Amino acid sequence: MIVLKSKGEIAEMRKAGHIVACVHEALREMIRPGITTAELDSKAAEIIRSYDAIPAFLGYPHNGRNDFPANICASINEELVHGIPNRQRWLEAGDILSLDVGAVYHGWVGDAAWTYPVGEIDAESQRLLDATEGALWAGIAQAREGKRLSDISRAVETYVVGRGFAVVREYTGHGVGRKMHEDPQVLNYVPTGAGRGPLLRAGTTLAIEPMVNAGTWRTRTLSDGWTVITADGQRSAHFEHSIAIVDGQTEILTVV
Repeated sequence: MIVLKSKGEIAEMRKAGHIVACVHEALREMIRPGITTAELDSKAAEIIRSYDAIPAFLGYPHNGRNDFPANICASINEELVHGIPNRQRWLEAGDILSLDVGAVYHGWVGDAAWTYPVGEIDAESQRLLDATEGALWAGIAQAREGKRLSDISRAVETYVVGRGFAVVREYTGHGVGRKMHEDPQVLNYVPTGAGRGPLLRAGTTLAIEPMVNAGTWRTRTLSDGWTVITADGQRSAHFEHSIAIVDGQTEILTVV
């Protein structure tokens, strides 16, 4: 069931989103060859808690076991999502790094991801980042009152496929609010034979997050039970904003 939010509730979500955006701004400035993903994780936790908020990912349950052990997800190159920060994982020049940040403020969740270059990256990696970010904006442009959920999915898929990349199918965007994952699922593609999906209404809050691979759309999960990588070892990118539909307009919540 899609839970519509009041303007007052969206105002609280805006505060959570602001915290997430502040974390991204700080971590962006730290990204360089030689830094570890654990250092980024520690800084993220410091900022989130300075706002009297809680890291949304820390301890996130995983089928009743193996709860997520870090404050953010840090996924490098062929790692798609859910990478676990590590003191022995140093960034190298030419890497691409996807950082997914979530914060809970007074019971409301903010959630956003971005993929960053580490120093100079090759042209194909930059093209992958550009296509994935462009797909995010294409999806957000369709997140308007009176549109259908599938309009978002179609816009993302069309943008990505038109640039020669593959949309991940096993992982999707989602509703967001008091829980990090609420209804509805926000697919980044339109399944064959699917209907148009629910109508988007005022008070709808979504996390739109294209996940795009340079090669096959297929993925697999590493033995840590969390880190998802591309099945063919090619690179992957991930961009996400939390949004709300307010007074017929689309508002991005995860901004400073």
